[in-house]
Amino acid sequence: MSETSEKQKTGAESIHWDLSDLYESNNDPQLEADKKKVVEQAEAFAEKYHGKIAELDASDLKVMLDAYEEILDLRGKIGSFAYLQWSTDTGNSDYGKLVAESNELSSEISQKLVFVDVEWLEIPDDKAQQLIESEELKPYKHYLESARRYKEHVLEEKQEQIMSAKSVTGRSAWVRYFDETLGSAKFELDGEELSEQEVLSKLHESDRDLRERAHASLTKKFNELSRTLTFVFNTVLADKSTNDKLRKYSSWIDSRNLANETDKETVDALIESVTGKYELVQRYYKLKSELLGLDEMRDYDRYAPIVKNQATIDWGEAQKMVLDSYSNFHPEMGEITQKFFDENWIDAAIKPGKRGGAYSASTVPSVHPYVFMNFDGRIRDVQTLAHELGHGVHQYLSRQQGVLQSSTPLTTAETASVFGEMLVFQKLMKELDDPKEKLALLIGKIDDTIATVFRQISMNRFEEAMHTARREEGELTTERFSELWMEQQKALYGDSVKLTDEYGIWWSYIPHFLHTPGYVYAYAFGELLVLALYEEFTQRPDGFAERYLDLLSAGGSEWPHELVGKMGLDITQPDFWKKGLASFERMVEEAEALSEEIHGA
Repeated sequence: MSETSEKQKTGAESIHWDLSDLYESNNDPQLEADKKKVVEQAEAFAEKYHGKIAELDASDLKVMLDAYEEILDLRGKIGSFAYLQWSTDTGNSDYGKLVAESNELSSEISQKLVFVDVEWLEIPDDKAQQLIESEELKPYKHYLESARRYKEHVLEEKQEQIMSAKSVTGRSAWVRYFDETLGSAKFELDGEELSEQEVLSKLHESDRDLRERAHASLTKKFNELSRTLTFVFNTVLADKSTNDKLRKYSSWIDSRNLANETDKETVDALIESVTGKYELVQRYYKLKSELLGLDEMRDYDRYAPIVKNQATIDWGEAQKMVLDSYSNFHPEMGEITQKFFDENWIDAAIKPGKRGGAYSASTVPSVHPYVFMNFDGRIRDVQTLAHELGHGVHQYLSRQQGVLQSSTPLTTAETASVFGEMLVFQKLMKELDDPKEKLALLIGKIDDTIATVFRQISMNRFEEAMHTARREEGELTTERFSELWMEQQKALYGDSVKLTDEYGIWWSYIPHFLHTPGYVYAYAFGELLVLALYEEFTQRPDGFAERYLDLLSAGGSEWPHELVGKMGLDITQPDFWKKGLASFERMVEEAEALSEEIHGA
């Protein structure tokens, strides 16, 4: 019997979310009623306000925005249910049909409401500023202010309607096809057919032969799908290029920076700081290679644990670790997190057809967030649970800001999640006395930090390269994508990791490149910000937890640099990122010291 068949149960096999706070099922009469209702609301709203926004005073504009949020909330509720349901079973045609219907409905609503942004941006700056500063519109101040930054990039109303209508059969359709292709793919390993997520998890096993076989299984299937995946990538890249030209963005990343409420200078400083410290990654992997007893570390060895036969952590134990860590930091965080477990807001079971990865879906302010993950009983899964519940707490607290201001830019969206991971990690480290156990845990944390900071920035560099190449060279071959990928991976790992030729195709399965172009640098942004925040917490703990919850509750109602500034940090300073990188370097130094202590014992 294979290892997979014999695999120890974790208790997460029965952890499925209850989506009834959204809708009971595809056939829920309320779902059908809401589909009709949201269209009627949008039509009535357009009838009342279209062409008249410039005439509204502050009080009337407040009434309009209240009604606007109500429509967006209902639209978001329908879309959230469709996507959440589908993501647990991507091969279910009924679920896929509802996703398509909700996307089409969302586009229809967008077309009816697009005049809101267009007309708001047509208002002269001086009048707009008076409205922004008015007492009546205080609840919407940041939304109104930040929307003005898109003045050069929003098209005329009819053009915006066409853009919205075509997106359903354009980019979003190709992204769904990508998800369903990999979600339904079967990877053969040791005589069994497994999902992508199940095989990826084998790269974290202590058995090197198993890691190599898993690597071969993944590579084989990625190569089999390469023609399809290459075409999808080319199409989505071309679609973005067209949209960027129409919207007058000078670079592929400009729209993402704008959405993240940051600027090119800040992002460039982040990228330069991280790439300038690639040597830390190479230094670490040389240490890890020694700890693993390898003559040559290969790409499939990077996430190997240094302790063999790691114990499986059951779901109840993982739950306790996260709840204790969150509650000790702030009781309210513990209370909110408890709701996710008690009220079935988490889907953690691994099963065929379920998409890979993990996320926390904010859904809409009128409901609550849901957490999605694939729990496999490893310590990294506990960290993933902590990560996604960090998002969940953030989203739960920020609901009070309403649809238009509850969501944060991606750069600060990762703050709560990474901080949650850090709370669990530090708690576990304090409870360990054995240097070998401490080193094993620390190695896992360093692995995660490298994946979150350095690997994501290397992927940002790949994105930069592939978007530029697609625009300058036209359609790219699989081999060209792989060449661009390997250039950036070699820059990151140097001679500390032997990158196999097979690794060249591994760009093709990463969903962020398609789902949210430019997203990946936000992970590094969030991780380094949290390392600096945690240092602030350890040095000046008084009142920190209260200020931190205030930051989460603010959602996207203020500029990121102003929110973080209240925590005593200035992310606008070019050398800010050095704080987080210095903290990471101390982790590497601690691992080296523990290794020396153990070796000398």
